[in-house]
Amino acid sequence: MKLNGSIKTIKLCASSGLDSVEVMKAILLLATLMTTALSAIAQSPSLVGAWILTGADKILPDGRQVSDYGADPHGIVIFTADGRYVVEIFRGDRKRFASNDRATGTPEEYKDAIMSTSAHFGRYAVDADKGTITFKVDRASFPNWDDTTRVSKFTLVGDTLTWRTPPRPDGSVPVTILKRAAP
Repeated sequence: MKLNGSIKTIKLCASSGLDSVEVMKAILLLATLMTTALSAIAQSPSLVGAWILTGADKILPDGRQVSDYGADPHGIVIFTADGRYVVEIFRGDRKRFASNDRATGTPEEYKDAIMSTSAHFGRYAVDADKGTITFKVDRASFPNWDDTTRVSKFTLVGDTLTWRTPPRPDGSVPVTILKRAAP
């Protein structure tokens, strides 16, 4: 631990007639307030917690909103106060592997397994003024999202959180609808 700068500060305060203990207390208080304020700015407390998926839809280029993960999708999203998140979305009617062994599935079974799942985790930040959540993806079930940043528009009405991701190559816009998990 390097104390040179601190000792010089204390000597400067002493030579200027300021009480060095009071100065150090003020510096510590300022550092604590800045850390707390930055944490509050980075994360919106209104999103922190667990959210249960109630809908995983997509808006087609013609404007129709249809189910994207079947009639009964399942999922959870968790936002932590320190800026971490996890998203897991699954189609409700996922097909089981006939072999009961994930290492010996058929090409169709593997395709269905990946196409019926959307999962990613990493860090997030909320910009309440712009109404956006920025997901800094560490890893995802779709490997092209690994180490990327994705920005989604969101709305929060009561205990319902909805976000739209940028359009897919086919022009459809995924819509995730969540309800705050009961304690």
